[in-house]
Amino acid sequence: MAAALNSQVLRRLRILLSALKPGNQVSRAGPAAAFGTSVTSAKVAVNGVHLHYQQTGEGEHAVLLLPGMLGSGETDFGPQIQNLNKKLFTVVAWDPRGYGHSRPPDRDFPADFFERDAKDAVDLMKTLKFQKVSLLGWSDGGITSLIAAAKYPSYINKMVIWGANAYVTDEDEKIYQGIRDVSKWSEKTRKPLETLYGYDYFAKTCEKWVDGINQFKHLPDGNICGHLLPLVQCPTLIVHGEKDPLVPRFHPDFIHKHVRGSRLHLMPEGKHNLHLRFANEFNKLAEDFLLGKHT
Repeated sequence: MAAALNSQVLRRLRILLSALKPGNQVSRAGPAAAFGTSVTSAKVAVNGVHLHYQQTGEGEHAVLLLPGMLGSGETDFGPQIQNLNKKLFTVVAWDPRGYGHSRPPDRDFPADFFERDAKDAVDLMKTLKFQKVSLLGWSDGGITSLIAAAKYPSYINKMVIWGANAYVTDEDEKIYQGIRDVSKWSEKTRKPLETLYGYDYFAKTCEKWVDGINQFKHLPDGNICGHLLPLVQCPTLIVHGEKDPLVPRFHPDFIHKHVRGSRLHLMPEGKHNLHLRFANEFNKLAEDFLLGKHT
């Protein structure tokens, strides 16, 4: 009997040891393991392209994180992927087509690129079998969120946006031209994107983005999505960093005025990346809003 038991133990040990030999992959939890669930990464076919996303959490409330210009889930939302409540939320961070790991294709900027991103984002979440979704949209991702909420109102639960604008002014155009040359960016801002894309793709795509966003300057009132704001039906929280060098205060004020029932929350020390610089404060603000704790 003892001999039989010993042989079983030895067999199990051999199986375990063989799994740990070089060349055999052992699945390891991602950085969020300490919070109860790992982060998974995958690509799925949506609207003729393969979109990359990261997913974490096991909550009933689905939340999609929408990155900014040139952004991806991993470069734009580390503190949110790691620290948003995993029991209450299922968090998905996506890379829009041409950004991050959703390549090929290379990123382009046709006149309807924000509408295309909004459709891709919604169709991605439907492909992943989510019945309804809340949106956390930063910068360009905030514009995409506004369009998605206006065009697919029955699918969007709630929305938090920051660093977004609904139209382009002369002042905005000067700001955009100021960031056109990525060699002039601070190393801290430039390095993650340069690592992700390589310098050439990064520099070329930034120039294409500036031309893409400036298309709207030639439309009546520089309109991007102002005409859609009255169609937004979901509860909306607009967060603005009062030291944001890229988005003047009149932009969140305009969105707040035209999205019915929206709330505007100002962060006095916040800049454009307020959700990274003040991650704990932002995460609590977003969670409370999504959970209905705001009065």
